[in-house]
Amino acid sequence: MTQIKLVITGMGAVTPVGLGVDAYWSGLTHGVCGIGPITRFDASSLPIQIAAELRDFHAENYMPRQLARTMDPFMQYAFIAADEALRGSALSIEREADRIGLVMGTAMAGVTTVACTQAAFDAGKRVGPRFVPMAIGNIAAAQIAIAHGLHGPSLTVGTACSAGGDAILTAALLLQAGEADAVLAVGGESILCPVVVSGLAQAGALSRRNDDPEHACRPFDAMRDGFVIGEGGGALLIETLEHAQARGAQIYAELAGWANTNDAHHVTAPDPTGAGAAACMRRALERAALPPSAIGYINAHGTSTPLGDRAETLAVKAVFGDDAPPISSTKSMTGHLMGAGGLTEVIACVQALREGILPPTLHLDTPDPACDLDYVPNTARKADIAAAMSNSLGFGGQNSSIIVTRCEK
Repeated sequence: MTQIKLVITGMGAVTPVGLGVDAYWSGLTHGVCGIGPITRFDASSLPIQIAAELRDFHAENYMPRQLARTMDPFMQYAFIAADEALRGSALSIEREADRIGLVMGTAMAGVTTVACTQAAFDAGKRVGPRFVPMAIGNIAAAQIAIAHGLHGPSLTVGTACSAGGDAILTAALLLQAGEADAVLAVGGESILCPVVVSGLAQAGALSRRNDDPEHACRPFDAMRDGFVIGEGGGALLIETLEHAQARGAQIYAELAGWANTNDAHHVTAPDPTGAGAAACMRRALERAALPPSAIGYINAHGTSTPLGDRAETLAVKAVFGDDAPPISSTKSMTGHLMGAGGLTEVIACVQALREGILPPTLHLDTPDPACDLDYVPNTARKADIAAAMSNSLGFGGQNSSIIVTRCEK
C-alpha cells in the first residue's frame, strides 16, 4: 500500500515558557526556565513545592468567561493551542467539516477537578452539574469540535506521557486510512493538585530541589534527582499533502514517521536496557524510509530521572551507534508537560528544521559517565538539519517516536 504524504500546516502552543508558538520557541532558544515555587495551592506541607506553572494566565483572555468556567485547566490549554493551530492554518472548516478530524492526548485528564471537587464535597459542599464533563478526557476534544464545527472522527488517547505523540500517530493513521483529509492532533495537561504531587513524591519520581527550583530539572546531568511537573497544551494540524496543496496552505514540515511500542517491563520504571524505546525509534525510521544518519536532531523524552535518562541514552546509542545526532531535553525549561509534551516537543523539532537552531538542555553541568551523548548543554546551537525526531516515553512502558522532515514538494 502506497503511503500518503502527510504535512503539518498549523501549530499551537501553551507552555510555561511562552504562550503561542513564537513565544514558546523564543523561550526555548533563549534558555528561559519556567520552573518556580507552586502558587496554585498551598504546597508548604508537601515534600515537593515546585512546578512549571502557567503564570499570569487568565483563560478568559482567550475564550468567553462562561466557557472557561466549564473547563478543567487541561481543557483550557488544549482549547487555546487548538485555536492557534486552526487560525494559523487558514483552513476553511465549514465547507468540509465532515472531513476534518480531531485526536486528543492527555495522561490524567481532569484530575485537578476531581481532587478539588472531592475536597469541597468532604467539606460539605454540593457537587455541581459540570463536574463530570470537566473531569473526563474526551470533553476537551468535544469543546474544540463544538467551537470550530468539526464533524469528522474524534478520538481521545490516554497513553500516559506518550499521549501527545500517540495523538499524532493516531491522526496519521486516520489520514492514511482515508477517514479524513485533515486532523487536528491536540494535547493538554494540568495535574497540579496536592494528591497527585504527593503520590508522585512518594513514588520518588520528582525532584526535591525546593530551595533551587530553577535548577531542579537537570536531564542527563549526574546530579539529577527526578522530574518537575509542568502544564500546558499543544496542537498540530496535519493534512494530506494533496489536500494542503489544493488549498494553497503554508506547509511547515512533513510528518514523515511515527511509531508506538511497549516495554512490557514495569508499570512505572523503563526497561533499563532501552530496548523498547530503541525498537520504537527504528520503526519510526522505517516508516519514514530514512537511515539513522538522516536525523539531525533528537528532542529527547529526557525527564531528569536517574533511570529514565540512562535508558533513553542506551536506546539512542542502540539505534544511532557512535554517530548519534545532537539530542536535547526541552523539559529542562518547561518541566514535564506529560500529555501535552509530545505535541509541544514536536513543535520544537519543526521549529529547529525551519530556523536552523537546536534548543539546549539547561543545567547540564556535571557529566554523567552513563549519559555521554551530545545533549546541546546550556546554550542553543545553530545547525542546518533536514530531519528531526521526538521521543515520548510514558508509565506503563509506553514509547512514542515521531519524525518530521523538511517538506520536499
